[in-house]
Amino acid sequence: MEELLGHAVAALGGARREGQVRMARAVHDAFARGGHLAVQAGTGTGKSLAYLVPAVAAAIDEGSPTVVSTATIALQRQLVERDLPRLAEALGPHLPRRPSFAILKGRNNYLCRKKLADVADAPGEVDGQGDLIDPATLSRTAREVLRLREWAEETEDGDRDSLERGVRDLAWRQVSVGARECVGAARCPMGADCFAERARRAADDVDVVVTNHALLAIDALAEAAVLPEHHRVVVDEAHELVARVTSAAAAELGPAALALTATRARKAGAEEQAADLVDAADLLAEALGASGTAGAGRWRALPEGVGEALTALRQALWATQTALAGSREGDLAERQTVRATCENLHDTCVRALTELGGAAPVGEDVVWLDERRTLHVAPLDVSGLLRDRLLAENTVVLTSATLALGGDFRAMAAAWGLPKSGWRGIDVGSPFDPARAGILYVARHLPKPGRDGTAPAVLDELEGLIRAAGGRTLGLFSSRRGAEAAAAEMRRRLPFDILCQGDDATGALVARFAAEENTCLFGTLSLWQGVDVPGPALSLVVIDRIPFPRPDEPLSSARAEAADAAGRSGFMEVSAAHAALLLAQGAGRLLRDVADRGMVAVLDPRLATARYGPWLAASLPPLWRTTDPAVARAALERLVAARHRR
Repeated sequence: MEELLGHAVAALGGARREGQVRMARAVHDAFARGGHLAVQAGTGTGKSLAYLVPAVAAAIDEGSPTVVSTATIALQRQLVERDLPRLAEALGPHLPRRPSFAILKGRNNYLCRKKLADVADAPGEVDGQGDLIDPATLSRTAREVLRLREWAEETEDGDRDSLERGVRDLAWRQVSVGARECVGAARCPMGADCFAERARRAADDVDVVVTNHALLAIDALAEAAVLPEHHRVVVDEAHELVARVTSAAAAELGPAALALTATRARKAGAEEQAADLVDAADLLAEALGASGTAGAGRWRALPEGVGEALTALRQALWATQTALAGSREGDLAERQTVRATCENLHDTCVRALTELGGAAPVGEDVVWLDERRTLHVAPLDVSGLLRDRLLAENTVVLTSATLALGGDFRAMAAAWGLPKSGWRGIDVGSPFDPARAGILYVARHLPKPGRDGTAPAVLDELEGLIRAAGGRTLGLFSSRRGAEAAAAEMRRRLPFDILCQGDDATGALVARFAAEENTCLFGTLSLWQGVDVPGPALSLVVIDRIPFPRPDEPLSSARAEAADAAGRSGFMEVSAAHAALLLAQGAGRLLRDVADRGMVAVLDPRLATARYGPWLAASLPPLWRTTDPAVARAALERLVAARHRR
């Protein structure tokens, strides 16, 4: 294994890294002997090669593919467009044959030739939604669909991610179908040229199948296999796995979706049933809007009238899909699409009624209503699903730069459903030296964060730190309002350009931030995990407060209550774990290269004063630490002076 890794590293122009070697050995051992593995591999370790080399070797040796799942499109592209082609070239002479690979996504990520052919030319017909969308939106949608038609003539893979200058979801939905909506290649007149089927055929006989967490979840949830038969899985960006699986298993029920479904069902040959569906949807809307009932937030019981409305809606949806199944009117693909939509909405009604229809909640799902009067249903816990449908059937390697919350893997292991034995966790470190390269400054003297906005003392502290750093600051805020308010105030006080998320596309803002050394960038969640700016443009990462989930967030509060009821600490298991993960991700923005130097400043004194502070701090990189504001500002000023001397 070390010899193969050496060939790969040499071919890519790299150098031996002990953490990478240690990780490759551990992954190889897991695949060879069985048992699951969790690996924390810091930035710069080269973890992609550390799992790809043993993944390829095991696939060729055993004659079955290794599935690699990622959370982000960026990493999928890196693996398929850069890492795997170069790895295949490097390892081919040293293995029995050249390694092969393919990328596989959900069906709705691929253009559907049949649906595209059925889209009418008239702008008002492009989305089939009639009066539900205003003419200006329809016009833009029509232009985007026409552009997709042109692209269909030149694309080789029909993959949405291959489309330069992407289109909005509204336009893409007109030319794509989900797995339940598809009539199948054998029944589709364009099945022989189907992009999704082509991708699946390409993935059937390769050594490495690259996919995403959502499709991995669908494969676990579905009765029929979605991915090729396999028994080895690498989950990269594993800190995102629970959230992505939860999202894949969640569902929603809203007035716009019901109205659209009724309109399409009427056109597809279920006119009588569509009328009943409209009546049932109106009954639900009336129940949700009734005074004193069904307020936004988590439901612990069905409000008055809502149970009857959901029952009527469930029956109307079932009757509609049954009628469509027996209909011969219109287009087969459209009937299948509407049928699948009815089935999904029907199942959502059933889940809500099952969870809350009795004297007490069942405890499998969480049900809540948002401000848009859309009903949501999501699983309370996905650890059992992952344990039974992923871990029980495969050897699984889970890896990320941030897994050891509070200094160990127990929190993440419980969330993934790992058993108490039969797995191991290792931290292979990083080639960086965080204690020499960076400082963690906790502003212990500041007031605790409150609900009334950012305190004046916090803004003063922020100004002083940014001045000392000469700009070069990434500000990570727990709310959009907080980021915008701080940006407005710093623009008034400071001579530096202050960019704020929402001013432009996030990618454009990050690119400008990286290119202009004295610029600052403020933002929220996507910046906590999505910014990679090595070099002198980033010297200071400021975190305004510990990023606990909102106490009224339905899913996290339900999970915390369930943990408390089971005799565990809901706060530590849910809220503190959530905060620790984001803090680690946010702090990880600082050191992206071995030459990087700088500071992570947390303007929330609870990290130094609260009883849970040490546990959260143990989740962060081992930076040199201080709570002295004078020491912090002086360190930043020395860093600026040193750069000027160079």
